[in-house]
Amino acid sequence: MIGSAEVLAEMLPQVTARIASAGLDDAALRELYEQIYAAFRRRRSLLLLDLAHQVQLEELPWVAALHPLRRADLGTATQATEALAQVTVLALSAFPQTITPNPLVSEMRPLAKRADLSLPLVEEIAADIFMGTFTAKWAQAAAVASRRLAGTVYARYYDLPRPEDALALHGDTGKRWGKRTARGFAELCTRRAKEAGDGNHGVARNGAILEQSQILTTHNLAVLLDGLGLEDTLRQLAPDLAERTLQWVVRRHQQTAPAFTARLRMLKNTAYAWRQALFYLSLCEPAVQHHQLAQLEALVWRQDPAWAQRFSLVVAGLRMVMEGGRFNDQGRGTYQRRPVRRLLGWSVGHHWLMPPRDGD
Repeated sequence: MIGSAEVLAEMLPQVTARIASAGLDDAALRELYEQIYAAFRRRRSLLLLDLAHQVQLEELPWVAALHPLRRADLGTATQATEALAQVTVLALSAFPQTITPNPLVSEMRPLAKRADLSLPLVEEIAADIFMGTFTAKWAQAAAVASRRLAGTVYARYYDLPRPEDALALHGDTGKRWGKRTARGFAELCTRRAKEAGDGNHGVARNGAILEQSQILTTHNLAVLLDGLGLEDTLRQLAPDLAERTLQWVVRRHQQTAPAFTARLRMLKNTAYAWRQALFYLSLCEPAVQHHQLAQLEALVWRQDPAWAQRFSLVVAGLRMVMEGGRFNDQGRGTYQRRPVRRLLGWSVGHHWLMPPRDGD
């Protein structure tokens, strides 16, 4: 019945409302708070311009009036931590190919606050409203990702900065629209986005920059693993999550939609899922990684020959990295005298994985 992480996020307030109301001794006030919380979570979530954000629950005057009546409760923090960990594992287990969607992040953030955890959870920003900068939490998340993934397949494939360099990004800040911004992080994303191509296509250029921000932060995966102590749990699940995600990429990538925008969305989503799979692979033992890669290679070559020939550049690129090779700044490389490519979802101009256009 719950077919996506977005639907899961819609269901969560039924659970999290009870945690949110904890600390209020009066039963009627707890019921009132739960109803307010559930109603507030049903509103539409929006990303605004100029780094602005929607009104938060605690900013509502009638909610703020209840704050003095709330007592500190260590049990509530423990309960919130356990709930957040369960939600994270559930979302990744059920939908391993999907990045944490904004509605789910919106539910995770109050749980983290109740758990007294400082987790720099980041949202997916729409390319058409991107203002060219990021708030400081993106640099914090990138520092966590570089530290936790140093030396892994993910770090080598995407050429993550060294942990000390990523940590330095956190100190390179500015200020815009009254918010502290991650100036160095934004500059790094912009430089790395050149791999997607040159040109003045505003939305595509923005999308390429935003994709680099997701790569550098793992879009919340490293933060959740690190902040919630989930490494042991996810290491056990990782082989299955990686296999299912890679199979989804192959299956989804061959679904040819008639509309051009739908094909572009497919490329973006499969590249994001590929990134998720590499994160899971990075939690696996080397023998498991090579077994998964061999299975992927066999699966790809059982598909349509023309498609398999194009996508084999992606698979061979992963094998090159796993055997110690690296991509150049353009996301290209050579493996066994064959050209290979790094898979990204955004491209300024025609994406190299798309079938040739008429006349090409």
